[in-house]
Amino acid sequence: MRGSAFKSSSNIELVRMNYRVQDADLSVLSQTMAQCCKNIKETVQLLASRHKDIHGSVSKVGKAIDRNFDAEVSAVVAETVWDSPERQKYLSETIVEHLYRQGMLSVAEDLCQESGVVIDMSMKQPFLELNRILEALRMQDLRPALEWAVTNRQRLLDLNSTLEFKLHRLYFISLLNGGITNQLEALQYARHFQPFASQHQRDIQILMGSLVYLRHGIENSPYRSLLETNQWADICNSFTRDACALLGLSVESPLSVSFASGCMALPVLMNIKQVIEQRQCSGVWTHKDELPIEIDLGKKCWYHSVFACPILRQQTSESNPPMKLICGHVISRDALNKLTNAGKLKCPYCPMEQNPSDAKQIFF
Repeated sequence: MRGSAFKSSSNIELVRMNYRVQDADLSVLSQTMAQCCKNIKETVQLLASRHKDIHGSVSKVGKAIDRNFDAEVSAVVAETVWDSPERQKYLSETIVEHLYRQGMLSVAEDLCQESGVVIDMSMKQPFLELNRILEALRMQDLRPALEWAVTNRQRLLDLNSTLEFKLHRLYFISLLNGGITNQLEALQYARHFQPFASQHQRDIQILMGSLVYLRHGIENSPYRSLLETNQWADICNSFTRDACALLGLSVESPLSVSFASGCMALPVLMNIKQVIEQRQCSGVWTHKDELPIEIDLGKKCWYHSVFACPILRQQTSESNPPMKLICGHVISRDALNKLTNAGKLKCPYCPMEQNPSDAKQIFF
């Protein structure tokens, strides 16, 4: 009896201890959950506060756009500029050429199909080759560019181009990057510099001198500048410039140049339009094919000569071209007509009298 009573009391005490342990665990768990809830609440409040600041800034963007950008630009644009089918064809061809330049061949093909523009394969092929070589150069593969340069060697020499030498030089440097294991191959490849020895003697001497430091690493030598990474970007630019010159193309896309010029000119034209409206000078700017003021686009956009008549102080145009007199002086056609008197013209710069019909149009 005593043994059974002792066992029952021990069991009761054990149960009580289990309950106390469970209560302690629940208390710790409760505190942990409370702390987690507090942390979550603080994090949510912090995110809400940050979002409020971001939302305030984003909400102002729309107002800033409306304040600084004028959605209505038709007042400074010639409405009929693209009305004729011929001009629409020119625009489509310009866009297609831009897409070819950018390597977006599939997009260019889709545009040709939808617009009905027919591009001759002879025009398309040079761009395909150009993009193929440029893509290889971006992957630091010089072989396609070298093959192209060797094929067009004489034409490049006629342009005084150094592209072929630059390609051989960069290939030689890539061999130097391989360390002492490429020493023999680099020496053998140096034979390619022979045709350029007279023009690039100093550069070749530097390249050959770097071979002495192959064992210790070019990066630890006085020739470490040979390993500059910007050479790959420079060779891409040089190839693009010379390839476009051989193809009779400008280095930059005409569409890109036109778009950039328009972005620079449009704000000025919009300001002029606003001033004209405020001062009620509606007759000042009546022709959309000429600008009311001169807009400086920078030397980057200078592509051809511009002649201003020294008599009327006006820039010549297709309807008012420059005319060369017999004496050699040049004036505009409008000035020629105004100076003509009784079928005779006296040059405003010299006393020579001449027949106005003897004047010849000049093309710059």
